[in-house]
Amino acid sequence: MQFAWFRGCKIPFYMSHYETASRAVLDKMGVGLVDMEFGCCGYPVRNQDAVAHLVSAARNLAMAEQAGLDLLTPCKCCFGSFKHAIHALAEDQGLLAKVNGVLAGEGLRYQGKANVRHILQVLHDEVGLKALKDKITRRFGGLKVAVHYGCHALRPSAVTQFDDPFGPKLFDELVELTGAKSVAWGRKLDCCGAPLWEKNDDLSRKIAKMKIDSGHQAGAAIICSACTYCQIQFDTIQAQMLQDDKELDALPSLLYPQLLGLALGLPEDKLGLQANAVAGAWVANHME
Repeated sequence: MQFAWFRGCKIPFYMSHYETASRAVLDKMGVGLVDMEFGCCGYPVRNQDAVAHLVSAARNLAMAEQAGLDLLTPCKCCFGSFKHAIHALAEDQGLLAKVNGVLAGEGLRYQGKANVRHILQVLHDEVGLKALKDKITRRFGGLKVAVHYGCHALRPSAVTQFDDPFGPKLFDELVELTGAKSVAWGRKLDCCGAPLWEKNDDLSRKIAKMKIDSGHQAGAAIICSACTYCQIQFDTIQAQMLQDDKELDALPSLLYPQLLGLALGLPEDKLGLQANAVAGAWVANHME
């Protein structure tokens, strides 16, 4: 099982431990990754310049097609960007021709053959829950987890085809196979607030705090995320919020590959737990 690895732009600079943990877990489960010279997925310009977004996304997809591989990404914003591009270019042949006209300058052509998988899909559907369970060596003793799905994987569901947007189960099942307990929390499917950062920071923080408060109210000990932007919001931005408001009750956020990696018996330094801004390393103490 092999994929073209698409880490996105944010991970190398803001969250390299997400890549470290993802590679460690995927390697443990026998998933091969091929590194390629990809560019941006186009997500940052999707609402500013539709053609620029599609060209950016299609360029990467065309490169994966040349290698005969599907993309695998840990970022749900990248995942959503590619899914939107795949859908738009399948629906509009004129737009496809326009995009390919630009790509021709690099000797590339997008043919609609490559797909994109999020790391959660690969672990759940390709590797499989049974194979994961068979590899687990340590279990969390009922650690209560607020599972955060994120917006760009779930919506619009006809485009992303990730899970039921109103009652998703995929991520919960992955969390619970580690022995942790996925709690029901009121704002489970709400946005994390990241898209508003650097546009309206106060509102972005307010949304994040509403999510954190909801997790606390449900009795969660941690949030579990699987998106670069969401984790920056729940970890890096939450750390800033804790500095500004000493009365704020912290709710640490772990990336799913970190949670799974611990259950697989991988060493903490291979999972980048020390890089989590809001006290992530203590989670190992909840293991049986």
